Amino acid sequence: QVVAVAARKLEDAQEFANKHSISRVYGSYEELARDPDMDIVHVGVIPPYHLNACKLFINAKKNVLCEKSLAMNTKELKEILDSAKKNNVFLMEAVWTRFFQASVEIRNLLAQEYIGEVKMVRADYSLPLLHMSRSDQKDLSEGALLGLGIYCLQFISMVYKGEKPESIQARGVCLETGVDETVAVILRYSKNRMATFTCSAGVELHSEAIIIGTEGKIQVLSPMWCPTSIIVDRKETEYPIPERCLSLNFTYSTGKRYEVEEVRQCLLKGLKESPVTPHAYTLLLAEMGDEIRRQVDVVYSQDCQ
Repeated sequence: QVVAVAARKLEDAQEFANKHSISRVYGSYEELARDPDMDIVHVGVIPPYHLNACKLFINAKKNVLCEKSLAMNTKELKEILDSAKKNNVFLMEAVWTRFFQASVEIRNLLAQEYIGEVKMVRADYSLPLLHMSRSDQKDLSEGALLGLGIYCLQFISMVYKGEKPESIQARGVCLETGVDETVAVILRYSKNRMATFTCSAGVELHSEAIIIGTEGKIQVLSPMWCPTSIIVDRKETEYPIPERCLSLNFTYSTGKRYEVEEVRQCLLKGLKESPVTPHAYTLLLAEMGDEIRRQVDVVYSQDCQ
């Protein structure tokens, strides 16, 4: 049950509360942090504000589910992780893709070595974001890599079980403001395994993924960031998501309940991180993101602090 909602403007929070029958409404995040009657806080502000928001709730001894990217860089992420450990609270980056039934089946197939040894992973994801008012403002936008590429990175990391790549090669196209519009990356892993991905806020891609092994392949159909269909042995299998009962802003948003159920199970078991998306995975994604941004020459103000 959602028991409270907060926004910087009380009227915005009230509008959301009215739509979703939420009883307690706050006009500041500080007020929400002082509310004793909650198990966990979902942080949905834009990424440049994640550090302060997460620390506010963590220091108030609140468990936190924070939208991706959890932090703008590795330095910020370590600060958030250290705070969560110090306060002994649950913390998870909301990479919802990993909890879809299709993703669960992919992990099962890989564990069974159904396609043999994985040799190559490819992924791409695009979404037209340039029309958004903040898309070209570096202080308010996470760019194509952190906004879209994280879905490709997390997919590759899931397939290779959190292994750190031996090398990273990245190229990108940036707007005049320095925000990355399109990024292409080649990752080389041990034992001559590879991965590639492209993410873009300006051009249309297939937004699919494929895992190629020595004995077969697994194809993830669009939308790969919230997968509902995969092809194995030339056979397509669909994994329907729950039907919606309200109007939604984003594709397949009812799939959020898989992520919410994971959080629920973690809290019931007293865990401080999810075994499906542990802190070590989150840290690896941040480190890879930092290196990719370095090569593409994307620098945020948070990198200079």
